[in-house]
Amino acid sequence: MKQKNDSRERILIAAAELFQTKGFNATGLNEILKESGSPKGSLYYYFPKGKEELALEAIKLSTHNIKGNLKKDMLEYKNPIKAVQAVVNHIIEDLKRDGKPKDISLSLLSLETYSSSEVLKEACRTSFMELQQIYSNKLTQNGISEEDAAFLSMTILTLLEGSITVSLTQKNQEALFNLNKQIDLLLSPYL
Repeated sequence: MKQKNDSRERILIAAAELFQTKGFNATGLNEILKESGSPKGSLYYYFPKGKEELALEAIKLSTHNIKGNLKKDMLEYKNPIKAVQAVVNHIIEDLKRDGKPKDISLSLLSLETYSSSEVLKEACRTSFMELQQIYSNKLTQNGISEEDAAFLSMTILTLLEGSITVSLTQKNQEALFNLNKQIDLLLSPYL
């Protein structure tokens, strides 16, 4: 039984990474199987509804991983400015290491599927809401009103996602470095 779960997990991990780096449409099932080292029958056994079901589970896995990384930084620093800057610094480090948005952003998948799959659009929307809530919680824990925290957390999330996209497009982390400088200006008036 353990081997079966390992095969499912390998397929999910490979799919999540490929969907985040290449996108949904550019990633084929055969490529996922090759990356995971799994036989074709395994994919249809674990994901009988096909690629969309696999992508849905991959979004859940990626969201879990992204939230885990985000929560670590939020717990490590009491000051929300330092916490958000730590998040950005970890993303910079990850992009410097391999240049791929593995477990840092679902933007590519979200943009690619928003008009073609209601199920995947909803999963990405939920993911973004959960990430925003983590930022919002950190802000309210530091005395910022819920209304301001909702606004600021959405601002942080959109600035971060945009900076990741620009950094990947330009193949450097300048946008993320710039974002890190702006976090203090954004949050200081509320603290």
